[in-house]
Amino acid sequence: MALFDGKAVISGIGQSDAGRKTGRSGMEHGIEGCLRAIADAGLEPRDIDGVASYPGPIAGEAGFVGATTVDVHDALGLRTSWFMAGVEGAGQIGPVIEACMAVSTGLANHVLCFRSVWESTAQMAVGRAAAITAYLKRANTHLEFRAPFGAPSAVHWIALYADRYMHDFGLTRDQLAQIALNARRNAALNPRAVYKDPLTLDDYLASRMISYPLCLFDCDVPADGCTAFIVSRRDATTGLPNPLLTVESVGTALYERHSWDQRSDLTTMGAHDAAQSMWERTSFTPADVDVAELYDGFSYLTVQWIEAMGFCAHGKVGPFIEGGHRIALDGDLPINTHGGQLSSGRLHGFGFLHEACVQLRGEGGKRQLARQPEIAAVGVGGGPVAGSMLISRR
Repeated sequence: MALFDGKAVISGIGQSDAGRKTGRSGMEHGIEGCLRAIADAGLEPRDIDGVASYPGPIAGEAGFVGATTVDVHDALGLRTSWFMAGVEGAGQIGPVIEACMAVSTGLANHVLCFRSVWESTAQMAVGRAAAITAYLKRANTHLEFRAPFGAPSAVHWIALYADRYMHDFGLTRDQLAQIALNARRNAALNPRAVYKDPLTLDDYLASRMISYPLCLFDCDVPADGCTAFIVSRRDATTGLPNPLLTVESVGTALYERHSWDQRSDLTTMGAHDAAQSMWERTSFTPADVDVAELYDGFSYLTVQWIEAMGFCAHGKVGPFIEGGHRIALDGDLPINTHGGQLSSGRLHGFGFLHEACVQLRGEGGKRQLARQPEIAAVGVGGGPVAGSMLISRR
């Protein structure tokens, strides 16, 4: 039985016309993506009685928040019985998990969940480095211990984790490169992807270093776009057009301190907590998963998710991804079939859940898996907090 007694299903999905430097605001992308998800579900805005988004009206880098829950709620004239203005919770898909709880307990019938960004366009005027500097202004929280030493970005913090893992378990840059190479191969088959040109191992190794051991191609691509979902209560879906995707389980745990550097084992991250709690809430096992969409804000985060999900033993990710064959579209465990954020563009977590739904619905076009997947695992987030989901065609 599914975690929510089978009551929580994904009935509609939608994305705006995402891309690099689209010249459109986050609000434009937000409304477009949300309306497409509502239409895909066979609903009208008047049918939506719940709404949630990530991350809410917070301060962030230019374009990090494209449209808030309030923005979309008011623009579409929604009348909602359940409302969430923003949440960190279980990583970026926290609002989707919260929506599952809302529909399964009867607080709403159809919840619109979305994430809108326009970082690529918003940063055109100031440049990426200037955007980070403007965001910092006066460093606080953990940044006051990092920014003065030239480490204001997550790439610096995650690089330290990657270096430690390499030291302890022998992961090589040639092996790590397979995450980026696999993403680019898959993106070449995705008409919505930002980067489709071939990428070789030599290209990867020759690219400029950003923060050792992470090079340019280990880092994701800022983009503009909105991804949206309709999470419905199964009893309210009679007559809707799409096959319903059941939310079988979710991972929401945080077992250790909310910290970038205080875990008891620095070769693990929050992904391990989230994935462990997800498997504890279902009778499915990692062996049942047909496709995995795993966060790649930086390539090393995908390495962490592969291990956290139980697809290989702790410390054995290197041999698992060696050569890239096992994680390819025709491999034993296809990963990031749309190109991930490394090549398809950074839509902040929601893009991975969207691709899982696309594959389960058999709508992947040239990148659609030859063997129709029945169960997909999604892991989102990196660092101290993460969230995961298991969804199926059942």
